[in-house]
Amino acid sequence: MKSPTAPLLPIPSIGLGTWKIPKQQTAEIVYQAIATGYRHLDCACDYGNEVQVGQAIARAIAEGICRREDLWITSKLWNTYHAAQHVENAAQRSLADLQLDYLDLYLIHFPIALEFVPFELRYPPEWIFDPTAAQPQMKLANVPIEETWRAMESLHDQNGAHHIGVCNFGTSLLRDLLSYARVKPALLQVEMHPLLTQEKLLRFCRQQSIAVTAFSPLGAQSYFALAMATEEESLLTDPEIRAIGEAHGRSPAQVLLRWGTQRGTSVVVKSSDADRLKENLSATDFDLSTEQIATISGLNRNRRFNDPGHFGELAFNTFVPIYE
Repeated sequence: MKSPTAPLLPIPSIGLGTWKIPKQQTAEIVYQAIATGYRHLDCACDYGNEVQVGQAIARAIAEGICRREDLWITSKLWNTYHAAQHVENAAQRSLADLQLDYLDLYLIHFPIALEFVPFELRYPPEWIFDPTAAQPQMKLANVPIEETWRAMESLHDQNGAHHIGVCNFGTSLLRDLLSYARVKPALLQVEMHPLLTQEKLLRFCRQQSIAVTAFSPLGAQSYFALAMATEEESLLTDPEIRAIGEAHGRSPAQVLLRWGTQRGTSVVVKSSDADRLKENLSATDFDLSTEQIATISGLNRNRRFNDPGHFGELAFNTFVPIYE
């Protein structure tokens, strides 16, 4: 079964996600990933390691492993920089850290506007407005998405970002954004895996010619250490996933990544292991059957692991639902 649509963007189908890669390991892991063949790097201000990603990119280019134009680099606008006057400065900070002249893609990280935190006070600012407060919490800001998007469009006009888009938006927010966007969002990045297939959202994006990148394509794995998922929810041990993998001589992780790419999405996946990096990157050189795709999709439970409406209150004393 081939991908249902032609690619909407020239974005490599499998990318390296840099969320949760420890800062002290990032430069070497990203360099090894580029040397292995990765050309799609998914970054963000909030991940706190863009300086190290930039070091890896510069090293790989200097050694002739790749050219800048061979790479697809995504970064994201953090919640504290939604006001129009902060968008370009935030993008320029990411560009400086990444040692780049432009981003291939710049995304609004969450549809959550938080009060501005100056770079010199704290960078990345994370979620909490004042960590020294008696009860640290987020401080929400009244910044409409339209204001943020207009500033994103200006960044695009200036060639700071060749493409602009959003993360963690649903169909209602996308429909509203499309009603006024001069530059349409090129891509939506959302959590998507067999426990959260998001069929309607994916169909809507296809109708609107919006590309989709799936984060957390392996499901629960990234969330065990954060106590946001249980081992019993692991897709890597699911009997049906394992059986399909055995039928193809592939690992469960490769099956999950191929399921994602055959649905027409790109996927970003993290690994710090050299063999796993190679394994993940080779997950597009086989095809799942229509029946196997249906079996995997049938595992859907609408189980979302990365939900600010849940972790915001637990970790940051702030109730901020965005999907309901």
